[in-house]
Amino acid sequence: MDVNSVNIEEIVKQVLQGMKEAPKSTAANTSAGTIPKTSKVAMLTKLETFELKEYPIPELGDDDILVKVEGCGICGTDAHEYKRDPFGLIPVVLGHEGTGEIVKMGKNVKKDSAGKSLNIGDKVVTCMIFKDNPDITMFDLNKQNVGGADVYGLLPDDDVHLNGWFADYIVIRGGSTVFNVSDLDLDSRILIEPSAVLIHAVERAKTTGILRFNSRVVVQGCGPIGLLCIAVLRTMGIENIVAVDGEQKRLDFAKELGATKSVNFKDHNGIEALAKGVEDAFGGYLADFAFQCTGSPVAHANIYKFIRNGGGLCELGFFINGGDATINPHFDICAKEITTVGSWVYTLRDYATTFDFLKRAKGIGLPINKLITHKYPLSQINEGYVTNLKMEGLKIAIINE
Repeated sequence: MDVNSVNIEEIVKQVLQGMKEAPKSTAANTSAGTIPKTSKVAMLTKLETFELKEYPIPELGDDDILVKVEGCGICGTDAHEYKRDPFGLIPVVLGHEGTGEIVKMGKNVKKDSAGKSLNIGDKVVTCMIFKDNPDITMFDLNKQNVGGADVYGLLPDDDVHLNGWFADYIVIRGGSTVFNVSDLDLDSRILIEPSAVLIHAVERAKTTGILRFNSRVVVQGCGPIGLLCIAVLRTMGIENIVAVDGEQKRLDFAKELGATKSVNFKDHNGIEALAKGVEDAFGGYLADFAFQCTGSPVAHANIYKFIRNGGGLCELGFFINGGDATINPHFDICAKEITTVGSWVYTLRDYATTFDFLKRAKGIGLPINKLITHKYPLSQINEGYVTNLKMEGLKIAIINE
């Protein structure tokens, strides 16, 4: 069969012209169909009020990613913003415990922040947005946490609006940290961000040299943070864990996640009796190490009484200013030579380590996913927050259809 060289030249010209005119970003269809022109968001417009609003999905830059949101957990920080707006962000699209599927990406996007390839259809989470801070790097077990960076879901509103995970779609800007977590199920992905808080806390605790395999460890506060703390400790091989809380259902679940025994502070009259209850739970010994996860100044003041001489303490409950605690420096710290570390959010390296923790926890049979007790659609986000504030469940999640 003869081939006309003129026709071949014409075909080549058309192909080259098509390459020149190709869009800067790669689009894909989702299971729900073609990417829409607009996205709904849950905008916190005033205290305790979300309104569903709809905004255009913008053109992506060469380094941007468009993600179809699958789900996002409600964090305690979100609840503080919902009730009091301590960060002065209203109006704002909240949600920083989110995950979803890449449906469109700029031409420069090839890999995630750990060097893993990124493609249309991959499941991702975000960690932070860099602010030209060279001290925050992936492979530095660094001395700085995400306090030096911005986080999606806690960004001031702008002309894009798709800034938080409580939405149908979110635009991930260039310079953000993104991780491919396609090997984790949806519930596990929603738990990545809060779990990273505990990975960081345990890493901080290990710097004291006191936390070891055979340590007696007390965890005070069995909300999602305290329960995840117990799970992290258990995956590390620490088995002698006592949980302290005032809700029996939470204490029962603490045992499912690895606590050996539990102490309900409502069963003890006063701090001395409570401390004796903790000591009895350890078989007549005080704790070698304690994690304080409540955010309560009174609870912080109490926890020193649970710790032996020469023991250690990690305080991680105060994500915002919760008020002052009254302690006795002589009896609580100096005479006992307590080693104390503070922990707040996480580093980038901790975030990546969290993926392995979640796999390990499930591998040894810890029912991590049972932490998510309630799921609401985006249209019922106000109901979800009410459930969260009433403490009727553990982790509340907003799940898109």
